[in-house]
Amino acid sequence: MSGQGERIVGAARGWIGTPYRHQAACRGTGCDCLGLIRGLWREIKGAEPERPPAYSMDWSEAARHEALWQAAARHLMTKPLSDEAAGDVILFRMRAGAVAKHLGVVAEIGARGSFVHAYSGHGVVETALSAPWRRRIVARFEFPKEG
Repeated sequence: MSGQGERIVGAARGWIGTPYRHQAACRGTGCDCLGLIRGLWREIKGAEPERPPAYSMDWSEAARHEALWQAAARHLMTKPLSDEAAGDVILFRMRAGAVAKHLGVVAEIGARGSFVHAYSGHGVVETALSAPWRRRIVARFEFPKEG
């Protein structure tokens, strides 16, 4: 695991147990999946590059606008889906034909793969990156390199 990947995974695991709160981004108090990534950005990189506008839980599904994907591509570095590394930010499309609207951070790779994410009804948890989750990954990103 790279030094930056190790820092990101350690920071993400520090959010485990944070309750799920739509549009929030405060470790220990509440966050959603985007809030988790925003909080990690603040811990790893500093000030957030932009504040997201208010958003609904449907993430622009009616308009078919990939707002979350576009925002991730503006601030994170896009990677090939096959180039898996701890600390990656992964974007999921939860059902066919829907916009991609769930984010997580890869914690472990390979056969014991897992990811940390804020999940409605569960809060921030570390979940096995099982086949049903893997097949929903549509994009992979990494935080910009340090220094």
